Amino acid sequence: MMKLTGINQITLRVNDLGLAEEFYGGILGLTLDHRVGANISYLRLNSDLLVLVKAETPGSLQARDIRVDHFGFRLSSDAEVDAAVHYLEESGVHIVTRPAHRREGRAFFVMDPDGNLVEFYSMHDAGIQSDSVDIDFSSPNTHALPARKKMVEEMESKKTRRSRK
Repeated sequence: MMKLTGINQITLRVNDLGLAEEFYGGILGLTLDHRVGANISYLRLNSDLLVLVKAETPGSLQARDIRVDHFGFRLSSDAEVDAAVHYLEESGVHIVTRPAHRREGRAFFVMDPDGNLVEFYSMHDAGIQSDSVDIDFSSPNTHALPARKKMVEEMESKKTRRSRK
């Protein structure tokens, strides 16, 4: 058996590299490690890499072919989770779920500009907790479809209308 020591990178195909860099770098604070040409950006968080690759064919929020369910960023405490949702909301990020207690800690989900689900969570020191009445067992994907629909509606309402003559 292999003895893996961690995850080196996550690679996401994105429609707009600039928007994705702004979300992950500008809002979430990952640092640009390097670029490969005009279509690939490597963003770093400590020893971990998030690789953004310009999609060859644009994805649509209406017709999602989801290849990544979600991925998460760990925060050090429940209080940081609560502070993070306020910061992201003020930054205009689409919030999918509000912070809730889960078996592993406190968590919430957002969507990046391409509709990928991103989790922010804290972990209990003792690991996964046993069931309790205040634990949220819902799947983020139950919230994702209506959230993607809302994002599409917001994007459609911002498009400029051309008049025909």
